[in-house]
Amino acid sequence: MAGITANVVNGKLEYDYTDSSKNQKTQGSDLGYDQFLQLLCAEMQYQDPLEPTNNTDYVAQLATFSQLEATLGMQKTTENTMANDLVGKQVILKVTDSGTGTTKYVDGQVDYIMYQDGKTYLSVNNALYPLEDLDTVTDEKFYNAMANSKTFSNMVKLLPELENVTTAYKDLIQSASKFVDGLSDYEKGYIDQNDLTKLKTLETRLNELLKAEEEQKTDQDSEQVEDTEETEKVEETDKTEGTE
Repeated sequence: MAGITANVVNGKLEYDYTDSSKNQKTQGSDLGYDQFLQLLCAEMQYQDPLEPTNNTDYVAQLATFSQLEATLGMQKTTENTMANDLVGKQVILKVTDSGTGTTKYVDGQVDYIMYQDGKTYLSVNNALYPLEDLDTVTDEKFYNAMANSKTFSNMVKLLPELENVTTAYKDLIQSASKFVDGLSDYEKGYIDQNDLTKLKTLETRLNELLKAEEEQKTDQDSEQVEDTEETEKVEETDKTEGTE
């Protein structure tokens, strides 16, 4: 067992301790039961003989530490149980980039749990995230609604602004409209209303353009028919005159 060294000030032991084998200061959260007993013995050994610590104080310290250790152990067990229950669940993680400090949300299904270096990690989308990044646990119905809402928003982003609409965007606009029409009422409740309003406005404009295009085509066809009939009349007249 690594040696424990500590400073004695005024007959009292300072509770920061050092692992002499590594010459590295260890934080209180890493203090185990054995280390605590060593510190307690050291405190008894180096106490001020003129002001000895009452035995009751030692017992109280031991009881307090035992209670704390039991509480931490229970907390860890609860955390592990909760993490295990997340396997197969749809979750949303709030992930902060350590370099830039920016925050993003990652959603997906928890495939498995990994315990490494005393920490618990969730495997989501083939990547590991610490348990503390967990933001929301969802059921499949809610998750699908959110996923469809995101898909619809991405479809709308591909559409032009109103002043740039042409019939060339017909397929994109109609595909977005067909997608949202196929959603359940529950799923439609999660659709961004700004996206929906933009789509409806573009649909109206597209229908106007298609109608104008159809009318123009009809007029052109009518003119072509009239020209054909006129040409046929001229040819018929020429034949008649030639025969005479």
